[in-house]
Amino acid sequence: MENISIIGGDLRIVKLADMLNLDGYKVYTYGLEQAKMSDEIEKCKSLEEVTSKSNIIVSSIPLTSDEINVNTPFSKSKIKIVDIAKFVKGKTFIAGRIEDELYEQFKETKVIDLLKREELTVLNTISTAEGAIQIAMEESTKTLHGSKILVMGFGRVSKILSNMLKGIGADVYCETRTTVNCAWIKAYGYKPILLDELDNTLGNFDIIVNTIPHIILTKEKLKLLKRDCLIIDIASNPGGVDRHAAKEIGIKLIWALSLPGRVAPITSAEFIKETLENILKDIKNN
Repeated sequence: MENISIIGGDLRIVKLADMLNLDGYKVYTYGLEQAKMSDEIEKCKSLEEVTSKSNIIVSSIPLTSDEINVNTPFSKSKIKIVDIAKFVKGKTFIAGRIEDELYEQFKETKVIDLLKREELTVLNTISTAEGAIQIAMEESTKTLHGSKILVMGFGRVSKILSNMLKGIGADVYCETRTTVNCAWIKAYGYKPILLDELDNTLGNFDIIVNTIPHIILTKEKLKLLKRDCLIIDIASNPGGVDRHAAKEIGIKLIWALSLPGRVAPITSAEFIKETLENILKDIKNN
């Protein structure tokens, strides 16, 4: 079995470590000293030690929040990305949402972004959609059944989410830029709205879920909403909603990032483990 070293990460990564250990991998960690894990998992005392134990180094998803330090919610120590890069030369470094400018620090390292792997992206849509629905149920003053709900965008997450909402009995609308997607939206049994025609319908919705990672709901568009409309933005930074304008107008907005890790860390860890094992097979076969 392959040795695997893990540096930092949230509860998904903690669960991943336990799952890998149960499967017979020898797991070494650093930056997880406050996490509860199996006693068989070795907690290393330095970056140099943990990176020396394996040629496979796994880190946080997302890797960083400030582009300087690894996300380490289970550690009081700060771990600089530039320091990791010194010790992983010639190895394989695996993390999530690695910004393009960070690749320059890993010139002599094989870097794999987990969130660019199609299998994990697809599997994560399930927990993302469920998380959005959980928020809608908790924050809305109405039942989702019978509510008019607009899903902004028609990508992977939107398709899964729209299907779940329809199953609950919501009146589902999907926004898109293209007439081709309009045809698909109709085929799935939802109601299509072209972006160019969005202003004509915005005042009808009880809930809006945005999946588009650039500002669509501007101040002008937000003024068209009912004041009790709930917006849930699940898009990555900068999101799709003018947050300052929403607060100013009095629209309830919840920006919900990294839902898989928040709502279903064990399931998310299973998805990460499946993807990691696919990566290890690819490395072995090449």
